[in-house]
Amino acid sequence: MEDVLEVYTRPYDPRRPLVCMDETPKQLIGETRCAVPMAAGQIARHDYEYVRNGVANLFMFFEPLAGRRRVKVTERRTRIEWAEGVRNLVDRVHPEADKIVLVMDQLNTHHPGSLYEAFPPAEAKRIADRLEIHYTPKHGSWLNMAEIELAVLSRQCLDRRIADIRQLDRHATRWAAERNLNHTKVRWRFTTDDARIKLRRLYPLLDG
Repeated sequence: MEDVLEVYTRPYDPRRPLVCMDETPKQLIGETRCAVPMAAGQIARHDYEYVRNGVANLFMFFEPLAGRRRVKVTERRTRIEWAEGVRNLVDRVHPEADKIVLVMDQLNTHHPGSLYEAFPPAEAKRIADRLEIHYTPKHGSWLNMAEIELAVLSRQCLDRRIADIRQLDRHATRWAAERNLNHTKVRWRFTTDDARIKLRRLYPLLDG
C-alpha cells in the first residue's frame, strides 16, 4: 500500500508516465422489441424482456497526472488481451518514454509472464523492460485510480442496454474522448500518513 501511495506523490514526468490499469466485464443486452423513444415529459421506455448477447471486457488505462484515459474493448479477458493492451501502451501511446510506471491489481493475467504467452521471448522482454510495475495489495484494489475511472464509466456510459461489442466500443470511446478533452483528473488525497492513522490496525504492533 505504501509503495503505491509513494508512486502517487511523484511529479509528472513525460519520460516516466504514470498509468493506472484496471478492467471490468460488461454484459451485452439486446432488445426483443423496439423501445418507445423519449418524448416531451416522458423518458424512453424499454420492454422488460431482453436477450443476452454474451459478455465483453473493458480495459482502462488511466493517466491521472495528465488527465488522459484510454478504453480498450475486447471480446475476452485473457493473458493475450492484456499483453496486447500493454504492448500498445508501450509502442503507440508512450513510444518515447524511458519507463512506464504501471499501477494495477494482482489479477493472475496482470503479470509480465503474460507477455511471454503472447509474444516471442525477445519481444516479451523488450516490452517488460519498459515497465516499472507497482501492484496494489490484495483486497486493496481501491488504491488503483483506474478503478475510480471505471466506476465513472459504468455510471455515465454503461448503465444502459448495449447490444453488441461495436456499440460498446463506440460508447466507451466517445466517453473517454470527452473526458480527455476536459483533461479530467482524479483528486487523490489519501497519503501514507493517512494510512498509518486510519489503517493502523493493519500495521504490526511492536513492543517497546
